[in-house]
Amino acid sequence: MRRGWTTGTVAGLVAVAAAALAAGAVPATAGAATRTPVAATAAAACPAVTWGSLAKNGAPAPGARPPAAQPTLRNVRVGRHACFDRLVLDLAGREPGYTVRYVTQVTEDGSGRVIRLRGGARLQVTVYAPAYDTAGRSTYVPANARELTGVTGYRTFRQVAWAGTFEGYSTVGLGVRARLPFRVLQLPGPGPGSRVVIDVAHAW
Repeated sequence: MRRGWTTGTVAGLVAVAAAALAAGAVPATAGAATRTPVAATAAAACPAVTWGSLAKNGAPAPGARPPAAQPTLRNVRVGRHACFDRLVLDLAGREPGYTVRYVTQVTEDGSGRVIRLRGGARLQVTVYAPAYDTAGRSTYVPANARELTGVTGYRTFRQVAWAGTFEGYSTVGLGVRARLPFRVLQLPGPGPGSRVVIDVAHAW
């Protein structure tokens, strides 16, 4: 025992230390240590995005394939992922080609009429695939042209609207929260069909 300290003094100090620990008075470094793994996990879940926000185009160009072999649009759907929201255009046929870009206003094919969209930015998604077959029969008819599919609760998407089909093209307007990076994928399947996929990141 340190000289000058009584048994009562030591007991008192022990009691004070115990009370401080019970009240949560722990060093700041301990709290920082418990937060670090959480931050690291979040960073690993959504790595830095390198997609950019400039226009993206995919071959073939319009007229590159004979009309009889041209893909047709069959469906439009969406999905939510941990780091991005996804728009999928289902097609009968392969590799239609596409143009996806941010625009001031999305316009309706043929008429040029402005399609109003919710959100701080607008993506115009055009695929070189009509929504009708070679006999002129419709292959995709939306039940609600202004709300092709619900996006309530999505972090990035605000609205998906139909902008029409005209002269071998089909266009969808996508309202998003802000001008965020995006990528476009052409994927085979299911079966003989294919998909044009647009992923818009939740953040830069």
